Amino acid sequence: MNAWSTLLERLVNPIELVASFDDSAKAAELRSLLHDVAALSPKVSVREDGDNARKPSFAIAQVGQVPRVHFAGIPMGHEFTSLVLALLQVSGYAPKLDAEVIEQVKALPGPLHFEVFVSLSCHNCPDVVQAVNTMSVLNPNIQAVMIDGSMFQQEVEDRQIMGVPAIYLNGQLFAQGRMSIEEILAKVDVGAVEREAAKLNEKAPFDVLVVGGGPAGAAAAIYAARKGIRTGVVAERFGGQVLDTLGIENFISVKETEGPKLAAALEQHVRDYDVDIINLQRAEAIEADGEHGYRTVRLASGATLKSRSVIIATGARWREMNVPGEAEYRTKGVAYCPHCDGPLFKGKRVAVIGGGNSGVEAAIDLAGIVAHVTLLEYGEALRADAVLQAKLRSLPNVTIITEAQTTAVTGDGQKVNGLDYTDRRSGEARHVELEGIFVQIGLLPNTDWLKGRVELSSRGEIMIDERGQTSLAGVFAAGDATTVPYKQIIIAMGEGAKASLSAFDHLIRTPVPQA
Repeated sequence: MNAWSTLLERLVNPIELVASFDDSAKAAELRSLLHDVAALSPKVSVREDGDNARKPSFAIAQVGQVPRVHFAGIPMGHEFTSLVLALLQVSGYAPKLDAEVIEQVKALPGPLHFEVFVSLSCHNCPDVVQAVNTMSVLNPNIQAVMIDGSMFQQEVEDRQIMGVPAIYLNGQLFAQGRMSIEEILAKVDVGAVEREAAKLNEKAPFDVLVVGGGPAGAAAAIYAARKGIRTGVVAERFGGQVLDTLGIENFISVKETEGPKLAAALEQHVRDYDVDIINLQRAEAIEADGEHGYRTVRLASGATLKSRSVIIATGARWREMNVPGEAEYRTKGVAYCPHCDGPLFKGKRVAVIGGGNSGVEAAIDLAGIVAHVTLLEYGEALRADAVLQAKLRSLPNVTIITEAQTTAVTGDGQKVNGLDYTDRRSGEARHVELEGIFVQIGLLPNTDWLKGRVELSSRGEIMIDERGQTSLAGVFAAGDATTVPYKQIIIAMGEGAKASLSAFDHLIRTPVPQA
């Protein structure tokens, strides 16, 4: 609790924790937590006269004000940081946001009532919880509540939530998955996209424009900025695939970390330089301006950006099975993140598709939560490391099926109830009854937008030479989107640095375009 004491010293105004309890053991646990917090600061008090229908729960408010930040459940695990930030911000501690974002939140009309269903093991959920909490602190027309899905399972069942974070706005499903406050604003604030596109169109051309904000893109931006040239980064979400990675234990010199922490460190490092970061923008096309010598990147928002050189580092995404029923039942039983969504399947039957390291690790993790795991591998044998295979085979509630080709996801129209597969040895069609399917079959490069503009491999990867040069002059590429083997964070960073040095070499050998 010493760390608590230090943090609570930053409280600005007195706050009260308004609790709604029942007679459950979880209520007793929450009561103890709240009173422990209150004992650490004279600026914190507890009231137990809350009348929230969800019990146990509590709200945070400045004394005498109506609460707008609510927690249904006990915000520990990955949500501990959400609790700390809520205590500070409700007291009046200023959120670390751009002034423009703060004003945009304050201007939103209401009422807006956000409900965020989470699991405490989900590393994507805190970003959403913290975003809507901050919005409610800034704007009295906004209410926010975090709901621990494992504690309020009946509500999860009633709403048929099978993936977290699940975000509801005014009682209707608003979005699913990780979202930043800027992404939420873009959906809520009508006209925001058009206003942002107009601003982007006014930007002066860059010397180096990096498309993608993952490890490769961050490294490329830093190396370019250190040369003192005009550098920009345009990304759909800064951090990329790293944001969806839980444990990282092979990043040299860092014994272990988590994806979101590494992504935040990457962004902060880039921001330490004079780099124009353009977030929440998806590239849609790239063109060479033969008349003026610039490369033009067109964005999905309608905006265009010009640059003397471009580095493409758009990374990769989870590979899908592409079988009937997969798209229909995505977030309704078909999932891609066992760490995030696994707790929602407690006591149920699930399948894991894929016998590589990711698939076997997922099956091991899920076996400790669910009733039974069926792992299906297309090949003749599992491909995971031997130590992982040994661990998996030691678990009593796991069935391993090799030479299995998944052919369909089945459901009742609302949620998954099984999958069909073909036994590749016998050719026999078979069916497995279950409630969840976790797909872990590798990655696909995010290069669809480049077809016809730069040369791609048969797997859709960007063809590059030893310098990172693509088939389009002045356009370089790095990271998981390219043909470079071994899709690893540390390799992507090195490739990003190399592409940036190559882009700089290109610039010093190329005349400056005449407008």
